[in-house]
Amino acid sequence: MRTILSTIALFSLCGLWAQEYVPSFGRELPRGELLTYPSAEAASAADGGDNRYFSRLTEWSLDGNRFTTDFTVPFAWANRQVLLHVGEASGDYELFVNDRQAAYVADGNTPAEFNITKLTHEGRNKVEIRVMQPSPTAVLESWKENPAPKLGGIWLLSQPTMRIRDVVTQTRVGENGFATAEVALVIKSEALNPRTSRIHYRLLSPSGEDAAAGFKDLTLEMRKEDTVRFLARIPDNMLWSPELPTQYTLQLKTQYEGRYVEFAEMRIGFRQIELREGSMLLNGQPLELRIREVPPSLSENEIATLREQGYNTLKLLPGAVSESFLNFCDGQGLCVIAQAPIDTRRSGESRRKGGNPSNDPIWKEAYIERAENSYHTTKRHPSVVAFALATHSSNGINLYESYLNMKRFEDPRPFIYPEAGGEWNSDALLIEPAQQQVGE
Repeated sequence: MRTILSTIALFSLCGLWAQEYVPSFGRELPRGELLTYPSAEAASAADGGDNRYFSRLTEWSLDGNRFTTDFTVPFAWANRQVLLHVGEASGDYELFVNDRQAAYVADGNTPAEFNITKLTHEGRNKVEIRVMQPSPTAVLESWKENPAPKLGGIWLLSQPTMRIRDVVTQTRVGENGFATAEVALVIKSEALNPRTSRIHYRLLSPSGEDAAAGFKDLTLEMRKEDTVRFLARIPDNMLWSPELPTQYTLQLKTQYEGRYVEFAEMRIGFRQIELREGSMLLNGQPLELRIREVPPSLSENEIATLREQGYNTLKLLPGAVSESFLNFCDGQGLCVIAQAPIDTRRSGESRRKGGNPSNDPIWKEAYIERAENSYHTTKRHPSVVAFALATHSSNGINLYESYLNMKRFEDPRPFIYPEAGGEWNSDALLIEPAQQQVGE
């Protein structure tokens, strides 16, 4: 079926207008927000303030579409990695460090990180971000109307040469009153020779008891990456759900040559999502999704009000999603359908020449990248129960390929496209008709 449908779509593309799309380069693989600290006490406090290995960049000069600021690389960062995090931008942007191009990002709606170690030096450095105006990908962003240049959530983070790159979880509900939770710690080495570190982990229940604890030694070859996994038994009544949004605390630290070099602490919820005959099962039980479509800029008070009104699921409109928004939904027991930042309604529904970009292969990489960015930066949150590939974007080869690409991650959560019109590139998730948007 895939070959036949793809061939049909390609024939329909004959003569489509040519546009230039520049894919992102120079960025790290996308991940959920992960901050590391110089001590266990600092990791536990996690007050958001600057520390020895973390500093926010808040003072920027703006000249036209160019944002510039200075930053300092202290001596304490010697033999460590320097990572720059950009939470969002109003459009595509170029990144320069000390007047040298470091990266280009074709999706300013999702967080991006850059390893700028080789472009920096001890002492004062300069970073410049040029936001494209007009944005080359404006055709994919119908919810924006000539946005002014904007940046948000930018910081510097120093991690050791062999570092924690990401954390992901998976949960399997059993038949004996317990679920098996798997925590995967993705470890990356930037060293030019083999390096061994000891990865310590501790998983605490809400009452502070150990659900799992231990360590594993890991050796990585030059600039390689691997995953350390551990299991924990979670009582069924301690799984995350809208009625009881239980979260555990994960504490991590890495040790190199006897010295602890980084600490991290985060909240994690364990739950299992399944899709059977169009119905969603949460921890083996049917879950009725009472959905409200909302902008990701919704305040905590507005979210709490929707909860009181009986909604248990927020389907996001396109746009930048803050980590604090998802953290609040985790804690409040609100389910979330994350949304890839693609809305091409201004281009109309036609799949013919000059019509919707969803059927123009020149945009294929853009569709795939945006879906992956949205997925990887939100997947760790227990509140995120499904992913939407686009909204109001007709259909075509790019959404077919985007759907197939997301399926390779083997995530049991559904990938949906409500406007697919019965075509195969949307999982059959039975949801209520589109709700009135907040603010209408």
